[in-house]
Amino acid sequence: MVVSEYVRNLGSDHEQVVPVTVFVAVLCLCLVIGHLLEENRCVNESIIAIFIGCIAGTIILLLSKGKSSHILTFNEELFFIYLLPPIIFNAGFQVKKKQFFQNFLTIMSFGVIGVFIAAIIITAGSWWLFPKLGFVGLTARDYVGWLVQKLDISRIDSRTALHVIGDFFYLFLASTALGIMAGLVTSYVLKTLTFGRHSSVREIALMILMAYLSYILAELLQLSGILTVFFCGILMSHYAWHNLSENSRITTRHLFATMSFIAETFIFLFVGMDALDIEMWRMTKLSFGTSMSIYSTLILLVLLGRAAFVFPLSVLSNYMNRRAKRTSVITFKHQIIIWWAGLMRGAVSIALAFKQFTYSGVTSDPINATMITNTIVIVLFSTLVFGFLTKPLISYLIPHYETIKIGHQESSSPREDLNTPLISLEEPATSNITRAKDSLSMLIERPVCTIHFYWRKFDDAYMRPIFGGPVTSQSEC
Repeated sequence: MVVSEYVRNLGSDHEQVVPVTVFVAVLCLCLVIGHLLEENRCVNESIIAIFIGCIAGTIILLLSKGKSSHILTFNEELFFIYLLPPIIFNAGFQVKKKQFFQNFLTIMSFGVIGVFIAAIIITAGSWWLFPKLGFVGLTARDYVGWLVQKLDISRIDSRTALHVIGDFFYLFLASTALGIMAGLVTSYVLKTLTFGRHSSVREIALMILMAYLSYILAELLQLSGILTVFFCGILMSHYAWHNLSENSRITTRHLFATMSFIAETFIFLFVGMDALDIEMWRMTKLSFGTSMSIYSTLILLVLLGRAAFVFPLSVLSNYMNRRAKRTSVITFKHQIIIWWAGLMRGAVSIALAFKQFTYSGVTSDPINATMITNTIVIVLFSTLVFGFLTKPLISYLIPHYETIKIGHQESSSPREDLNTPLISLEEPATSNITRAKDSLSMLIERPVCTIHFYWRKFDDAYMRPIFGGPVTSQSEC
């Protein structure tokens, strides 16, 4: 009796502290279990977090006598403002820049053209099939998604399509420019002030705050904070990291990776708990058979939408690589892995669904509740099933000896001779013309490789002396 009274008083006095404490304790449990299962080849951290979230949600649901499975209520600001930035920044900070820029055209074709292809297939398929399956009530704006909510889609014509494409490229270029500017400013400040070996905390704090500031500025300017903080991370790892003291360098990468790891685990843990939101499931008016048909349709559309651009764009990329006389190709086995691994939907999908169909995580509309449950099912199924089978699929398609063989071939392949400057003041005009023709032909045949070579020369001559970093001793592609 005394214990129950104490718990009641504690809950009333610390209304927010108790759920946060429980959630942090469950988060610690995720980390411990993830470490114990680290050697398991089929289970990753996200699957573990989802499973533990489901178990925790079930326990809370039983203790609340079926009223709720939540410890914390979903908050859009919590996700988009506090949890997502460290994940994206760490992805940019840890990216292997040389491989990223060498395959930049392929990555961009997948990320831009591929997104449009997949979006069109999933949107058109849902628009056509949902009414036939008995799911009606969605508006045209619900089908096309929140990214284009401000467009008048009552009449779609060529001008509307051009407007969408123009907005997309403006969003991409402006967001990228803002991220690059934030990264360069941070690098210049770190190089100019020279904090020294006793100011590691200030150096790291400045990098974190500048990265976060770039994300917030992008959101305020209605740009893509994700693109901004990603390219900010790339620029900081290229310049700013070299301006840090030795102690700061040891700490920085681990700190950013730790922040990203905690945020990712937090998100997937919440996804597991959210799967048992009993109010959302009760609000859905569809029958079990109709719901299963919609889930299956959505999964098939995701499979089809992903395949519709991965395989054709891989063929195009291989064709361009052969024209450029590059040895790297995307084999059919690699294409299957790219297609399969990209099928997993994540917490971003759930966050966007909540932002579109709820108000602070709450809705009273059965249609909106159905869209939330649809998203939850797709995320759970794709993460658990596709994620569980990804590592076995990679091991089956690309055995260990083949990976070693590929790596050996790449490392032992002769370097391409790109040491052909456009103009040399030390040689006669005829030699300069010949060199210019060779450089122009290389630019046409091998654009990425040639641009990379001249960027390295410009980077060594002008950028690194201003923003920091050692001058490279070689400028191979």
